[in-house]
Amino acid sequence: MDLQFTPEEQAFREEVRAFLKDHLPAALSAKVKAGQRLTRQDQEGWHAILNRKGWLAYHWPKEHGGTGWSAIQKFIFDDECAMAGGPRLVPFGLSMLGPVLIKYGNEAQKKHWLPRILNGDDWWCQGYSEPGAGSDLASLKTTAVRQGDHYIVNGQKTWTTQGQHANMMFCLVRTDRQAKAQSGISFLLIDMNQPGVEVRPIRTLDGDKEVNEVFLTDVKVPLENLVGEENKGWTYAKYLLTYERTGIAGVGFSMAALEKLKVIVSRVQRNGKPLSQDPQFATRMAQVEIDLNNMATTNLRVIASVQGGGVPGAESSMLKIRGTVIRQELLSLIRRAMGPYALPYIEEAQFAEYQEAPVGPPEAATAAAAYFNYRKLSIFGGSNEIQRNIISKMILGL
Repeated sequence: MDLQFTPEEQAFREEVRAFLKDHLPAALSAKVKAGQRLTRQDQEGWHAILNRKGWLAYHWPKEHGGTGWSAIQKFIFDDECAMAGGPRLVPFGLSMLGPVLIKYGNEAQKKHWLPRILNGDDWWCQGYSEPGAGSDLASLKTTAVRQGDHYIVNGQKTWTTQGQHANMMFCLVRTDRQAKAQSGISFLLIDMNQPGVEVRPIRTLDGDKEVNEVFLTDVKVPLENLVGEENKGWTYAKYLLTYERTGIAGVGFSMAALEKLKVIVSRVQRNGKPLSQDPQFATRMAQVEIDLNNMATTNLRVIASVQGGGVPGAESSMLKIRGTVIRQELLSLIRRAMGPYALPYIEEAQFAEYQEAPVGPPEAATAAAAYFNYRKLSIFGGSNEIQRNIISKMILGL
């Protein structure tokens, strides 16, 4: 493929930059660049700005509210948003459920749910992982038993990101306990505000509470909230996960983190010289930059391969592995650059409203929290160890 951008693509890049300059709130961009925590209102506000422009669901087909952009335009948009300090779009409705509904949902489901994702009427979360069923997702135990015009759902989900905000959850459930593990699973849409749904927060290593446990006790789900066919949910789950894994790679966000690191090491001193001149540190920086540029090229190949509506194969797992390792290395280098100033943990300093003088360089307040929080990148979306097995099976045809 030609890796040079055409004049039309360069013009599109300038259009995106101009839009971000005029419409991305400066306070929001500053929060993102500083690694500070975002509120629900921050995320909803950015979604609304993009939706008014028609750029929110930029990877959806045009007939469903998408943009009709090429794979390269999508790449450019992601890259420019990350470099400008735009927040990561909340993926659960837009990047996970939306593509599944477009491919496997019936017309009534598309007509009802897709506009609600775009206008913010629904905040979705993902009901996949369970205690004992994470990377080995097919061993899930949550059950759904048909009773009249409803399913009755019982079980527990865990690591449910932003479940505290959600009013809806797309959920994998077992509808046939006699079938083999992957054959008896269905894909349901569950209202989080009904009786029998309990959400409990989990405090993470960085002190935040963005993930949750969700307990489902005799929860009634209408039959019309079944996506696709009963007992075929594993097919839909795999389709969704390929999009999740490609998104987790986060090429644009790693590019932004690299630029942040370069600024830091030009200011921080070691032995009377900028840290960028330290041979050992500079070697690690050079290696991660090489790896990141290589991954950016691979990312272009993957998005080009799915431009016609196909599904990424082993490449999405490759991107997930390399992308998460690279981002973790960048966060590790930022933390190391802060030295002992990264050690104090001041929870209030994780928020933009904190007005006290920083302990050390301004980046130090969030350096360790970000490092610890993003250790999860190599686990969620299917652990990197599992991804290596997937790559081996797909390439060898096993």
